[in-house]
Amino acid sequence: MSAPRPDPEPGARERATVRVTEFTDPACPWAWGTEPSCRLLRQTLGARCHWRQVFGILFDEDDDPAPDPDAEARWYEGFIREVTVHTGAPRPHRLHRLTRSSWPASLAAKAALSQGDRVAGRVLRRLRESTFVLGAPADSPGGVLRTVSGVPGLDPERLLRDLASPAAREAVRADWAETRAPLPEVLGLEGPGPHPGRAKELETGRRYALPTLLFEGPGGRVCVPGWRPPEVYLDAAARAAGGPLPQPVTLAPDAALERWRTLTVPELRLLTGAVAPPPSGVRVDTGNGPLWAHPEEARHCLRDLAVPFGAELDDESAGERGLGQ
Repeated sequence: MSAPRPDPEPGARERATVRVTEFTDPACPWAWGTEPSCRLLRQTLGARCHWRQVFGILFDEDDDPAPDPDAEARWYEGFIREVTVHTGAPRPHRLHRLTRSSWPASLAAKAALSQGDRVAGRVLRRLRESTFVLGAPADSPGGVLRTVSGVPGLDPERLLRDLASPAAREAVRADWAETRAPLPEVLGLEGPGPHPGRAKELETGRRYALPTLLFEGPGGRVCVPGWRPPEVYLDAAARAAGGPLPQPVTLAPDAALERWRTLTVPELRLLTGAVAPPPSGVRVDTGNGPLWAHPEEARHCLRDLAVPFGAELDDESAGERGLGQ
């Protein structure tokens, strides 16, 4: 087994063999189901890869509110259930409400990048877990604050300053626009199911299906839309690189848990090659099998589970702490 890779050293992006652009959203169940493949890719490619996440805003600020919020939540809960049948990813026992807006979580994930890729990755993972493990989306200032509390290496005060900055909103707005300018390869696409990745038709145009990954390098550009098996992503990376890449890197279960902090069943198998859970892991049961958490993460998960869903800081209190948009 290999030891965990450190974060890429300064200048690694300039030396990258493959550039990956991931169009995603913290509240997208197909993107959540692609996490195992994305983790494997990033672990395997290491410093040979420059990975950029583009937040497509699945739920926009000006979307009309649901006339029946509970019925809408039950519909989306059923959609998540159908998706996780294919992906094997966890789902909440109950989705307590539909995500009101993708903006707060996307702003937080974008702002966290200033503190390094590893910290930002953990912030985004927590934001995904708020929907797909706890069933209470982090879609308000108070929800984001509670969700990212205790992330290892995170400077909360710095995150709050960056989150509230015009630069963060401008960056996410640029992501919104980039997502709505899809490449010709995904227009009218007829690919294999269950999520072929055809560009979505909107009232005002089109956007990439989420997730969509673009691989670019000496070998050209390869587009992988929708949800695909891990080997498809690895093959796309090799084609873009114009030559063979390292074999997939796996870790011992405990080392993987230390590296990523939480592991789903598909991640345990793909990232470690094992079926037995990490000895140090804490089991967190979901509506679609367990998730294994680092003991420190489990304390946060259990704390969140103990908080009544919907009980959040009011906007005025959150605004005083710099979380307002």
